Amino acid sequence: MPIELSYTESTNFTDIQDIIASCGRNERSGQEKLYKMFHPRMMSLAIRYVNDRSLAEDVVNIGFLKCFQKIDTYNFQGSFEGWLRKIVLRTALDSIKSNERYNDKIVFVEKEEFIERDHGERMYYDQLIKLVNELPKTTRTVFNLNVIEGFHHKEIAEMLGMSEGTSKWHLSEGRRILKEKIEHLQLNITQ
Repeated sequence: MPIELSYTESTNFTDIQDIIASCGRNERSGQEKLYKMFHPRMMSLAIRYVNDRSLAEDVVNIGFLKCFQKIDTYNFQGSFEGWLRKIVLRTALDSIKSNERYNDKIVFVEKEEFIERDHGERMYYDQLIKLVNELPKTTRTVFNLNVIEGFHHKEIAEMLGMSEGTSKWHLSEGRRILKEKIEHLQLNITQ
């Protein structure tokens, strides 16, 4: 179903509430201001899940389109950024689901292993994110949802259409892989 958006122009904004109100009136300048304001943070969110810059850009753009279409449902309770993050996150998850089948048959649950504190403390954030982005797609998604976004396995299982056991396995697998990669990096640095 094609979506038609009509635009009117306005340029005076005093705060985020004015910008949101202008978006509710389909004012292009308000939409542009909101997009520019939140685009970098939404890109960083999307890239953690889809791990491809052009696909992440698509996810963010679709997320903003959904935001503009549903902005009248935002009731100014809680942060607007949190509301927008949920839209972009769900858009990223929908993109992942449409591009990949999840295997509900995997129900392994391994004992969780944690990265030793001294290895993790030596790592820079960008290096750690790079390692997370190298995880297999589903494992990376579960890891991000649990560790970075704070979702519980039951919620992750519902979002991704998998069992809780599968979600736990992917988290455990992600931690195992990251631990090995970090230890390997540390060995190469100290030699």
